[in-house]
Amino acid sequence: MSDQSIDRRGLHLALAFATTVTMWVIGYLAMMRPGVVAGEILFAAMFVALGLGGFVGARLCASPSRAAQVQTGVIIGALSATVNLLIVGSLFGRDTESSVWMQLFAWVGGLFVASTVSCAIGAAIGARGRRWTLRVPVTALFAAITAATIFLLLITGGLVTGLEAGLAVPDWPNSFGHNMLLYPLAEMKGGIYYEHAHRLYGMLVGVSAIALLVQIARFESGRLVRTLAVVGFSFIVVQGLMGALRVTGNFTLSQESADLAPSTAIGVVHGIFGQVVFALFCLIAALCGARWKSPATQVAGDTVTGRRMSALLIAVLFVQLASGAIYRHYQVPVADGPATYPKWAMHLHLSWAVVTFIMTLLVGLRAMRFPKSLRPLPQLGHGILMLVGVQFVLGIGAFVFVITRKSLTIPTGEIIFTTMHQATGALLLATSVLLCAWWRRITVLASSV
Repeated sequence: MSDQSIDRRGLHLALAFATTVTMWVIGYLAMMRPGVVAGEILFAAMFVALGLGGFVGARLCASPSRAAQVQTGVIIGALSATVNLLIVGSLFGRDTESSVWMQLFAWVGGLFVASTVSCAIGAAIGARGRRWTLRVPVTALFAAITAATIFLLLITGGLVTGLEAGLAVPDWPNSFGHNMLLYPLAEMKGGIYYEHAHRLYGMLVGVSAIALLVQIARFESGRLVRTLAVVGFSFIVVQGLMGALRVTGNFTLSQESADLAPSTAIGVVHGIFGQVVFALFCLIAALCGARWKSPATQVAGDTVTGRRMSALLIAVLFVQLASGAIYRHYQVPVADGPATYPKWAMHLHLSWAVVTFIMTLLVGLRAMRFPKSLRPLPQLGHGILMLVGVQFVLGIGAFVFVITRKSLTIPTGEIIFTTMHQATGALLLATSVLLCAWWRRITVLASSV
């Protein structure tokens, strides 16, 4: 598919979300209090991210006019600022009734000015060079950005679990009685910050999914991808409700412990379902891609075994995911030491890891037998083998840190390894889903030839 044949409608919105997500990652790191110098560097990096958004927009702009390219940067900046309104309410103070609106207008105005100017400067710089070729449909790009946003949500959720901060904020949808979007930044400290930031990332994922749903409804005609977009959005709504019920146990605005019944079981399902949602949006991105839509070369032959094995791998990984989620969530607090974990879940997770490793090895090697020209099937096979190797090492590291901890203080190494282990597991599941889908897309059963 040539660059000229790709529909660029919606490109501004896709790049605006990509820019915003990048800014949120930088802001998340800055709020972890890395120090004055690092904090200032990260603050400056947020403006750099805006500039890069405008730069990329100018390079991908359909028009060769520099004015049009700079205008693209302005639009991306304005759209990014609009999405960032999700968090602007937490930035201004509320000392007096008369000052609230003035501060609000100042923050909102400053946000739009800083965003549009930074993106415009980046676009002006990008307009000086050669334009880039747009190689993927915009809907595929937007779906990939949404999937990346969900992946970041999984990481923040993993940090919440790793830091044992899951119930740091007792109520939902409010936060300590505040509207979630207006909870003061100054009060987000310790576990409260990680739990509340995870909720805000959930809001960003929801907005991104809505925008993607609209884009697919407008620009995609395929029945399957349109259906999956609706299902994906519905899954995100369900996931948000499960996150709420994990905290409150029932639908209530109360902060009183007597009215709340936090559910560990829902927490387990919430953790598992989040990775399923991520895999689904990765699949949506693939279905929106030019390669999937093109009359790709197909291989005829007896591929029943390969298809079945790739589907079975998903089931095997799901069991491993569930056992890991149970092990992490069903911890038993100890007054003077680290929490204990159910041994049966640990043994299940460790023993099933052997089954998972062998099954992944068999499927990955089988996929790699296909010619490299039949992309991305052999490439996915290679990728899944690399991921399972990394996952194995991370699993050992996480296990060692967990069983050797002797105090209430959670070691940094444990947080890093457990979070990375969870995130890599999500990538492994998503890759297996893509591998299974592409196996059916590229191969043709011998009986049908």
